[in-house]
Amino acid sequence: MKLLKNLKRFAGLLVLVMLLNFGSIQAQDANMGYQRPPEEIAKLIDAPSTPSVSIDSKATWMLLMERPGYPSIEEVAAPELRIGGTRINPATNGPSRQSFMTGLSLKNISSGQEFQFSGMPSKPQIGNVSWSMDESKIAFTNTTESGIELWVADVNSKSAKKLTGEIINNAYVGAFEWMPDNNSLLASTVVDNRGPQPKRPLAPTGPVLQETSGALAASRTYQDLLENPYDEMLFEYYTMVQLRKIDMNGNSQKIGQPDIIKSVNISPDGQYMLVQTIQKPFSYLVPASRFPFQYEVWSNTGSLVKVMAKIDLDEVRPNGFDATRLGARSMNWRADKPNTLYWAVANDGGDPNKEVKERDIVYMQNAPFNGNPTKLLGTSLRYSGIQWGDENRAILNEGWWAQRLDRATLIDPSKPNTPGQVLIDRATTDRYNDPGNPVMTKNQYGWNVLLFDKDNLFMRSTGGSPEGDRPFLSKFNMKTKKAEILFRSEAPYYERVTDLLSKKGDLIITMRESEKEPPNYYIRDLKKGTMKAITEFPHPQPSLMNINKEIVKYQRKDGVNLSATLYTPAGYDKDRDGRLPVIMWAYPIEYKSVETASQIRGTPYSFTRVSSGSPLFWVLRGYAVMDGTEFPIIGEGENEPNDTFVEQLVMNAEAAIDKAVEMGVGDRNKFAVGGHSYGAFMTANLLAHSDLFAAGIARSGAYNRTLTPFGFQREERTYWEDPDLYNTMSPFMNADKVNEPLLLIHGEADNNSGTFPIQSIRFYNAIKGHGGTSRLVMLPHESHGYRAKESIMHMLWEMDTWMETHVKNAKTKPENAAINSKK
Repeated sequence: MKLLKNLKRFAGLLVLVMLLNFGSIQAQDANMGYQRPPEEIAKLIDAPSTPSVSIDSKATWMLLMERPGYPSIEEVAAPELRIGGTRINPATNGPSRQSFMTGLSLKNISSGQEFQFSGMPSKPQIGNVSWSMDESKIAFTNTTESGIELWVADVNSKSAKKLTGEIINNAYVGAFEWMPDNNSLLASTVVDNRGPQPKRPLAPTGPVLQETSGALAASRTYQDLLENPYDEMLFEYYTMVQLRKIDMNGNSQKIGQPDIIKSVNISPDGQYMLVQTIQKPFSYLVPASRFPFQYEVWSNTGSLVKVMAKIDLDEVRPNGFDATRLGARSMNWRADKPNTLYWAVANDGGDPNKEVKERDIVYMQNAPFNGNPTKLLGTSLRYSGIQWGDENRAILNEGWWAQRLDRATLIDPSKPNTPGQVLIDRATTDRYNDPGNPVMTKNQYGWNVLLFDKDNLFMRSTGGSPEGDRPFLSKFNMKTKKAEILFRSEAPYYERVTDLLSKKGDLIITMRESEKEPPNYYIRDLKKGTMKAITEFPHPQPSLMNINKEIVKYQRKDGVNLSATLYTPAGYDKDRDGRLPVIMWAYPIEYKSVETASQIRGTPYSFTRVSSGSPLFWVLRGYAVMDGTEFPIIGEGENEPNDTFVEQLVMNAEAAIDKAVEMGVGDRNKFAVGGHSYGAFMTANLLAHSDLFAAGIARSGAYNRTLTPFGFQREERTYWEDPDLYNTMSPFMNADKVNEPLLLIHGEADNNSGTFPIQSIRFYNAIKGHGGTSRLVMLPHESHGYRAKESIMHMLWEMDTWMETHVKNAKTKPENAAINSKK
């Protein structure tokens, strides 16, 4: 008996030691610090960035903007205010998550000679880069540790100089606008003698109250909203600006009185400015973009000319993606006139369910803005903008999301309320019949207007085709609606037109790339058939040069044609090397027709560069990668796509797996599925409703749709209208069926509507509570997309470790094992 008692005591101690060790391991794991992935992955993140490019309208100068690598976690973790639906760096009065450039240089396009600007900031953090109207100067901001400066660079002298100290206020409104005289800037600045930031009260002054009076007001799941009176004080403190006119010598003149300004647009002739000023009351339900505001016309000296419209708080709006608010919207200056305003007003009360002949009405009014505005015309769909041309020609754009409709109409602005000629009437998802977007040119005011050649428009299109995307430039005849192709990308290159250098469209600038050649700029003379390189950017990630890439086409079992881009390791031979583990990366997209859902997307000829969110890293780790795997969700006619969401997800996945297996590339038992945001939602659903995958990776997703009850993604129905749909589509409700390993990654500061960090936390707990295998990784200070180099490296380490453990080295099943959807 004594021996038995001793054995029991020893066993108990052993269990206690094991538990203590386990707890120690768990604690160490939780505090392991940031990890670095294998070097073949890490070196792709360390690769230098290719400069951004901006070319002047005459194609004389190319501005090269140097971009740094990923910021450090220390930079990303800097203090920020999350108020009013925006994020502010309180130390600088600018956006808290802004990407800066670290250098500017000029390249003469004809000679190829490159110039550096003298007098640049010593440690530049450059933003808001903007050419002057005559393109003789370039203005930009430079952000320091304590504020934002305004700078200008002169093209002729190749020199830069600082115009102001750290006074620019870019927290909410734009930093500056060029004045039409090309010698001054209208800048948003911090109010003089603003004083210190308001102090948080030691005790609340009372409860936070909200009240509703029966109005239907679907509440979207916005984040970073105002929560209390102190937040209101902070929002007003940081967004209050003083407009100033600043000349090229740094001399400053106040324009108007301090106000919370939403936007400023200077009229083409410079005599007026359209100013949107935010009014009270603020809201705790919607972001600042939907606070009350006024459209005001000011003189160029800042005196109020007229309040054009007062827009109420936009908390109550009808349901549906085609819904809009009441009152004037999209007010702006006509690009082809010195000082004419135009805007739209919903004629249906903003309610897409109302039957009306004219959905929206578009108005115009000339300076000095007396009398009644002129009705330009009415629209049958929802107004979405006007591209101005000249006195007699402009293109009115309208659309209707519910039917995925897009319409462009040629109108004559000199004949108000006269029906125009419909030029384009198509489904937005129809890539094969997309004529493209009009090419614009600068007019005498320096504003972009339509480029005409008699009765023709120049159009640039992505050129969707059964062979993949083949971008083209065309001359579109507005009378016959026929297009003459002037240039089209040809295999083995992917080439798109960026600028026209002649009014006939026969001299163009293109950006050309191939599978192994990085994007570079060229001048093409279409008459002579010649081509001249402007840039010679090197391959930033040479380890990717020899990987294999192809677009694979296949069908799902209901006959819908699908495609994916398949990558395999350099030198891979399926007969010699056998089948590979596969990672499939996807994002579901809704369609209203099988025909458009079946179209090929992408191209096999685009350059392969890996960004931080890409799955292509693992082609260097011995995996096959199916990227851009088509996951259409289709609902034709009266049927909505999500009515059969789960069934279509599984069919899409089955078809892709079958194709890779049929090709002899993929090992059926070693497929991983992954996605970001809605792709994470897809991933969790596939693990819950099928046994197709060995493991999954879900980043920044939403998993419980009852937390987004007034619609999500492109679903317009509310939870109360169709609770079964919400429950069926929610992986959280099916957590007990997730019996494959799932890696969950989420940014702790996610600001995307609907993807609250709690979504991943609760889903992880649900899986854990049912005995599933999962790992939850919460990245400090990261938003919906991840920015810090340490965060990105650690994310890649987590993903690689997960796939090595649960996919590449997973226990295999017989190749002919049946795979059935979960019931």
